[in-house]
Amino acid sequence: MKKIFSLASLIALLFVVAVSRHLASPEAGVPSFPNAAVVSVDPIASNVGVEILKKGGNAVDAAVATGFALAVTHPTAGNLGGGGFMMIYMADRVGQVAGIDYREKAPERSTARMFLDERGEVDAVKSGVGYLVIGVPGTVRGFWEASTRYGKLDWKTVVEPAVKLARDGFVVDSVLSRSLKAQSGRMEEYPEFGRVYRKADKSFYEPGETMKLADLAWTLEQIYARGWQGFYEGEVARRLTEGLKAGGGIITLNDLAKYEAKVRTPVRGTYRGYEILGMPPSSSGGITLIQMLNLLEGFDLGSMPRRDAGTIHLLAETMRIGFYNRAKYLGDTDFVHVDLPKLISKEFIRPFRDKINLQHATASKELGADIITREGGSETTHFSVIDGQGNAVSNTYTLEQGYGSRVIAPGTGFLLNNEMHDFNMNPGVTDTKGLIGTTPNLIQPGKRMLSAMTPTIILKDGKPYLVTGSPGGRTIINTVLQVVVNVIDFKMDVQAAVDEPRIHHQWMPDQIEIERPLEGNAPSLQALGDRVRTQATFGDAQSILVKDGKIYPGVDHRTRGGAAGY
Repeated sequence: MKKIFSLASLIALLFVVAVSRHLASPEAGVPSFPNAAVVSVDPIASNVGVEILKKGGNAVDAAVATGFALAVTHPTAGNLGGGGFMMIYMADRVGQVAGIDYREKAPERSTARMFLDERGEVDAVKSGVGYLVIGVPGTVRGFWEASTRYGKLDWKTVVEPAVKLARDGFVVDSVLSRSLKAQSGRMEEYPEFGRVYRKADKSFYEPGETMKLADLAWTLEQIYARGWQGFYEGEVARRLTEGLKAGGGIITLNDLAKYEAKVRTPVRGTYRGYEILGMPPSSSGGITLIQMLNLLEGFDLGSMPRRDAGTIHLLAETMRIGFYNRAKYLGDTDFVHVDLPKLISKEFIRPFRDKINLQHATASKELGADIITREGGSETTHFSVIDGQGNAVSNTYTLEQGYGSRVIAPGTGFLLNNEMHDFNMNPGVTDTKGLIGTTPNLIQPGKRMLSAMTPTIILKDGKPYLVTGSPGGRTIINTVLQVVVNVIDFKMDVQAAVDEPRIHHQWMPDQIEIERPLEGNAPSLQALGDRVRTQATFGDAQSILVKDGKIYPGVDHRTRGGAAGY
């Protein structure tokens, strides 16, 4: 196996499909697989997942193996030291669905005002990167729960490929090489980060060179041998907590020992005859997506030109309302009451739909006047899996920003998250620049911070039709929304739906962000009262569509992307 995982180019030739960025329909020959597929940001990890399927594993086994592999080959977001959400559909259990919430938690020594300075403002240094912003990691426990509850293969089989990748090495491509070089300043600030991801002479790995990660391999070996205890107890836990304490971190052995992933009941909605399955809180994605689809159901969206300014305006108005409600209502349901049935009901959204003016933008300040208190002053990764039995997994996990906190506890080899700043850090202060201070998402010990991650499974006639999700911070929900409407309303094949230029509006700040291909619409949008800002790209929606018995991968090339299947 050592030779197989060191020859990345051979892997690509044999197993990885680089899906071209064209707008053909499935009938026009878009690549498809008859049995199973894995789509992720990294071709090596996608292939790991497919090899697990070929060994008799199901979609959950493949997802866990892919996630562990990404922790090796995609360190900007793939992780052991972060957290996320896994949506699962089990065809062989009569359509059973489940959501694994393995979001990070606030350490027991956390306080609601821990990131404020002496003036009562958020301290940019304390809340940025470093030791204090690290939440208690959830990935390993989440993968363990998914594997032992829903997988077919034993734990060691799904962890082993990642151990071999870290120990024996993998070939660095241009994306990873360029990404690591961009971290040179942070590597000087956090020397262990630099020691792990640079050569002994501090030079960077160039494309085509082999990277071996001995410390990460050691940690993965502990997880391989002992399951979740190999991470949350014993030597890994000791090295982790001692390393964080030395830098001013507050995670303790007790925090690690008490961490648990939660199996949650997905939220369900409908949209034009399709069933929408999404994650409940601590993810805000499922509720917000269903709310926005409920709102759009009252418009004949499919009759509108996809890239017309009027279409963009309607989508932006929808996003504005969804994100206002997100800020007002949502938080970890283990700590705050969230009326899930009410928020995802068709009735709840109707008054908001009635207020939309297709000829002029709503003022976000007026929409949110009840929660705004003053005027204003990332990186994740997603992968999707379908197996030959019709089981499906949609998984999104993260370190938060690219490379998270940049902190690696000596001897562990894995990066830690900077998720604590996903809490509302200034209690009671919500402004027009995007700072949110509403009660549901304030910091409390043991609480999970609210997330925008939106792993989604859409059913047609009770079976998986579209599996999707994305990274991108608050842009995640809107990326998923647009993939969904591109497929359902605009009748695009999945590759076209993923390729289509995107927009984003998050209520505050009050502006539409558009990808460059749409910048010609800026004058028309401004005439409607919208403020417009152009971005290069956002999102990375690795998706799968099932149609007419075939599996179609939608590979998002905004970052890299690779599909593997058979």
